[in-house]
Amino acid sequence: MSAIDATDLTKRYGNTLAVDGLSLDIPQGTVYGFLGPNGAGKTTTMRMLTGLLRPTDGTATVSGASVADRDKLRPRIGYLPEEPPLYEQATAYEQLEYVGGLRGLSADDVRARGDELFDALGLDVGSSDRIADFSKGMRQKVAYAQTVMHDPDVVFLDEPTSGLDPRAARTLRDRIQRLADDGTTVFLSTHILPVVEEAADTVGILYGGSLVAEGSPAELVSRAESGGGGTLEDAFLDVTSADPTADDDAERSVTRDKETTVDV
Repeated sequence: MSAIDATDLTKRYGNTLAVDGLSLDIPQGTVYGFLGPNGAGKTTTMRMLTGLLRPTDGTATVSGASVADRDKLRPRIGYLPEEPPLYEQATAYEQLEYVGGLRGLSADDVRARGDELFDALGLDVGSSDRIADFSKGMRQKVAYAQTVMHDPDVVFLDEPTSGLDPRAARTLRDRIQRLADDGTTVFLSTHILPVVEEAADTVGILYGGSLVAEGSPAELVSRAESGGGGTLEDAFLDVTSADPTADDDAERSVTRDKETTVDV
């Protein structure tokens, strides 16, 4: 069974076509790198796959649950958005207890899982330390912990290394690989191409709302090499170099699809 199975997934905002007939078939236990320039439709896609945004057309299932059935979908997924929702006046453990309670976890389970994850991530916080006083990197670690603490089947990560120093970023990349090794599927969107090149089994490149390239990092690099390139950056630039259509220009102006430009 595919972990993520999407067929002709489409999203329109009025006359603006944000995602255009996207089809995906992502096996369980793999890391799928999802790339695209600003306004390509990445965040819109992730919001549809996590049940936060209703598709205009098309269908999708994640871990066997329809994206239209949020009650069935919610316990099977974890979603770390680029700007994760955290309560400023909560402590790190209070944040996890709140989210864990929504997912039916006991306070003891949350505490044990929190201890494990914070230790693995190198996050040392006191019982009275408030999130309002945390650095961006510390916040990102708390957000990652709340995303995976219920052991979801599929994890969606949007810029997960944002704000992390190199050591912490390396730790998180190792955690992503461990998730996949344990059978979790990771849908990874980031502008840091070396992370994708290192971690992803398959890479999909979205441009103008359409999937314009898909394959292993080595396959995409090989295609770029045939045209004189030789890196994932070259492959990315090669397939996103054409002038976008008018619809693509309009999509980039839709503020509901806030994304980060790929720095290449």
